Amino acid sequence: MIGKYVIARTYSAGVFAGILQARDGKEGELSDARRIWYWEGAATLSQLAMEGTKNPEKCKFPQPVLRVLLTEIIEILECTPAAEASIRGVPEWKK
Repeated sequence: MIGKYVIARTYSAGVFAGILQARDGKEGELSDARRIWYWEGAATLSQLAMEGTKNPEKCKFPQPVLRVLLTEIIEILECTPAAEASIRGVPEWKK
């Protein structure tokens, strides 16, 4: 899945969406990554990876970071092009 847009779920850091740059065991690096803080419009991360969100205005996805190194990855889901567009299209959540 290197080079693909994915959703990565970690043991304790939460969920991120971005381009998988590298992976070694439970460690992975994502670029152009957004934390998936809260979502609506998809029942599960699996549905989010396949269809995206149906309620982007209710999601809380902060601005993307250039790169993030994640440890303790427990799940990686490859996103469809439609899901990627949906996730990228969610307005940035800021305070």
